Amino acid sequence: MVSDAAENCCANSESRGGIRRRPRHVLRSISHLPRSWRTFASVDWSWAIIISPTEDDTGRSRFQFRSRWTMSPWWFTAATCLTVVPADFVMPRSMLTGCAATSKEHAFGHRAAGLHPVMDDRIMRVALFATCFNDTMWPGTPKATVLLLERLGVDVEFPLEQTCCGQMFTNTGYADEAIPGVRRFVEVFDGYDAVVAPSGSCVGSVRHQHRLIADRSGDRTLRSAVDAGAPKVYELSEFLVDILGVVDVGAYFPHRVTYHPTCHSLRMLRVGDKPLRLLRAVHGIDLVELPDAEQCCGFGGTFAMKNADVSVSMGSDKCTNVKRSGAEVLVAGDNSCLAHIGGLLTRERSGIRTMHLAEILASTEAEPA
Repeated sequence: MVSDAAENCCANSESRGGIRRRPRHVLRSISHLPRSWRTFASVDWSWAIIISPTEDDTGRSRFQFRSRWTMSPWWFTAATCLTVVPADFVMPRSMLTGCAATSKEHAFGHRAAGLHPVMDDRIMRVALFATCFNDTMWPGTPKATVLLLERLGVDVEFPLEQTCCGQMFTNTGYADEAIPGVRRFVEVFDGYDAVVAPSGSCVGSVRHQHRLIADRSGDRTLRSAVDAGAPKVYELSEFLVDILGVVDVGAYFPHRVTYHPTCHSLRMLRVGDKPLRLLRAVHGIDLVELPDAEQCCGFGGTFAMKNADVSVSMGSDKCTNVKRSGAEVLVAGDNSCLAHIGGLLTRERSGIRTMHLAEILASTEAEPA
């Protein structure tokens, strides 16, 4: 179910009679992906015509039809395949049957915002911003993000041209050097209705620092592009709760878990309790409170390198609280903070593992994390 994101199908697909076709160069596109993504994308795909019901002012359900390559089980593919009909086909509500009549009931048995989020009578275009450090060090996190979103009916595109958001330059005082990265970001993600990233830190940089960098450049066009695009960039929990309107994502994770709210997500993005609401709805989970949860872990990007002793001291305090919670797993929305805390927990031989929020939310009974 990672077809559109991993193979970049949507951005390059042709439209014929309202049905999107698989591009001829898909297999070539896979070869350009990082090795970890390439293995994940090399699966057997089946063809499906998916319905996206919306209701018009007359109470009738207007269906949008689209094609996609899916790695869903055969029974799910069969349930969502229909004969090709005109894209503007209209059916009275009295004729709705089967899964179409319960379009807001997710196929896995829980409430979702709809099989396919619709904006202005069209399917919402959503892009994955994997972030450079996730792509390099923790590719399992963006994979889990795609699996989760596509399980909720979101078509996720993965623009292969994406690079770093420039936060590292900005935070270390190299504002001018960050300008090309900001320019690249707005070009790559232009035209999307939403950009989702499994990182509060990087999203915070896009939403709060890109405007400062654009102002510094003196380029009014860049400033306008940042003003238009930055508000559409969401941290994962924000997108799930605020945009899709879903809390129970059908996840299953039978372990004792505690949550660390990272500084950027807590103080810059102000995501509040959204991650905790999502975790509380995970089936089988034992969610325990983290003492002094809002205390910084001490990572802070290059701060951990420039002020290593202070960073380790702060991280040690965080580890003490994690162990006090009695949790088996520490979860957060930023892998950078988890790397810092996890490294200290490993050196202390605590036996506590760290996991990104996306990986827990993507976990199911059939495919446990």
